[in-house]
Amino acid sequence: MKNKYLPVGLLAALALPFAGALFAQTAAPAAAPVTIPAAIVGASSVYAENSRVIPPPAPTATDIVQVTLDRTDWTYPLSAIATFKVKLAVTPYPTAGIPITYRVGPEQLEGTERTAIVPAEGLTIPGGTRQEPGLTRLLVSATLDGKPIKSFATAAFAPGRILPTQTEPSDFDKFWEKQKTELAKIPAEPELTPMPELSTPEVEVFQWSAQNIGNYEGFSRVYGILAVPRGHGPFPAYLNVPGAGVRGYKGQVALAAKGVITLEIGIHGLPVTLEPKVYAALSRAGLNNYQVCGIDDRTNYYYRRVILGCLRANDALTSHPKWDGKTLITSGSSQGGMLSIITGTLDSRVTAIAAAYPAYCDVTGYLHGRAGGWPGLFRPRADGKLQSPVADDPRVITTSYYDTLNFARRLKTPGFYSFGYNDNVCPPTSMFAAYNVITAPKELVLSPEQTHHLSKPQIQLRTDWIDAQLGLAVKK
Repeated sequence: MKNKYLPVGLLAALALPFAGALFAQTAAPAAAPVTIPAAIVGASSVYAENSRVIPPPAPTATDIVQVTLDRTDWTYPLSAIATFKVKLAVTPYPTAGIPITYRVGPEQLEGTERTAIVPAEGLTIPGGTRQEPGLTRLLVSATLDGKPIKSFATAAFAPGRILPTQTEPSDFDKFWEKQKTELAKIPAEPELTPMPELSTPEVEVFQWSAQNIGNYEGFSRVYGILAVPRGHGPFPAYLNVPGAGVRGYKGQVALAAKGVITLEIGIHGLPVTLEPKVYAALSRAGLNNYQVCGIDDRTNYYYRRVILGCLRANDALTSHPKWDGKTLITSGSSQGGMLSIITGTLDSRVTAIAAAYPAYCDVTGYLHGRAGGWPGLFRPRADGKLQSPVADDPRVITTSYYDTLNFARRLKTPGFYSFGYNDNVCPPTSMFAAYNVITAPKELVLSPEQTHHLSKPQIQLRTDWIDAQLGLAVKK
């Protein structure tokens, strides 16, 4: 059957040459923990298990529209009342106050727009309460000097008790075992192209590729940047999986310089060293909205090839003659957080994962009146023209085989997780739903004010945790 979403042969002409590798496997050792600073708020019944919250910093003068909550950690038990405070850092302040529009309600479904006047001392807006776990968000807009300015804040009610909406197929494990078997039938035929322009005295860099399974028919290739320390080793290995989009990559050379074999991959079957304009053109054409390509067919959905490509990348790392034979970390953010969890579940060679604001978690949330994970597949349109599909719609069924949450249920690999309550790309409701079902050793560090980014403390804690799993010295 031909690919009915992407033109056959669109990507095939872009293949590049490289050299071989053997495959190896080893049991995963337990990951060592990293100490969380005492300044971070401790976990309690309202938080997720093994979680910590870094309280949001106080607003600064550069924050024109300031939205805060009456609890410093923005986290509430059920039945508690959340109160938002809105202030505008404007001087001189108009005597009549400043008009705003706002919406308040469940994240991503905040409801009707309202208007109000904010006096100089600020305005209190009730956030209400919740009897069921979830998040409530206040969105605020103001127009100052003819320019619209927006801000928002999000209250979390017992997020550690958020439950999944996604179904779990009875043949989930059988399906993925079959996909892995199909991948194993395909010879890797790896190729390496030296990249002296990225290499350093400490690290040798290559563009790597290997043969991968294809969607619908034939084979594809997976490409990445392989960075290898020049020493004799042996070295631990690190796979970096990418966030959403279409772009090139330069590899994880700085980490490799510390004594780690690193591989940073792309997901689209394209060389990762093309001109930026090529990726820009593809993102507006054949690869536009790739996350829905083939979604009505679980065996030929776009992410099938992507996920199996991650496993093929691990084959390259664990077969490298300088690998230490025991340590393999997988890490990424957003779509990369999704792929980290999935790879850590499907591949027993992975010894630890670090997933930041993981995508594709509990994507059926919108079918149950709450936020679902990126890419918002079933979110109702405001014009009412798109009705949410029924449970037996092929698109819904397909997502049950690819939802990060259903992999998270099976995860045995230790992991470090991080995100914020204000994430407006990967809704935290969806991420909590996935995190809460993980039974493997886990740590979660939250910075509530963060959108689709990590705070500096989160980044440092994440870096320290990864370094510890790799056996590197951790900064004190």
